[in-house]
Amino acid sequence: MPDNPPIDNSRRFPAHPLLGVGAIIFIEGQILLVERGKPPLEGLWSLPGGLVETGERLEDACAREVFEETGLHVTAESMATVFERIMPDTEGRSEYHYVLVDFYCKVLGGDLRAGDDSRRAEWFTLSALPSLPMTAGTREVIETCCSRRQTLPHITRP
Repeated sequence: MPDNPPIDNSRRFPAHPLLGVGAIIFIEGQILLVERGKPPLEGLWSLPGGLVETGERLEDACAREVFEETGLHVTAESMATVFERIMPDTEGRSEYHYVLVDFYCKVLGGDLRAGDDSRRAEWFTLSALPSLPMTAGTREVIETCCSRRQTLPHITRP
């Protein structure tokens, strides 16, 4: 078995999966996507989102990340799906491992603009998705969320 790679306090080769959130935002038959501006997956389109900070509630993290990446103020209304992304390196080690809780979100205001680690933020029709270079699994998450009813959030807290 290969030696474990050194931990460099980045997201690469984490000791444990990293918890993140994503936003499913539909308006008038279009969905909001961001083009990633930094590695990993730079240049690919995905849902707006990012990591949860210690002490931050999932819904608050989702709203913060959407604002940072798109300039839009949103509220996370209900959970959509949980998505797990494991990206192995060339030797099969888990270079990246994320568990993402995606939420259906509603836009409250703001001005659409790219920000933080996104290169662009744009609305797309669902018919445009097959021609976009997207992160693995994003298209499937969107299709699943289009075909399922929204549910009430089921996040248990003390």
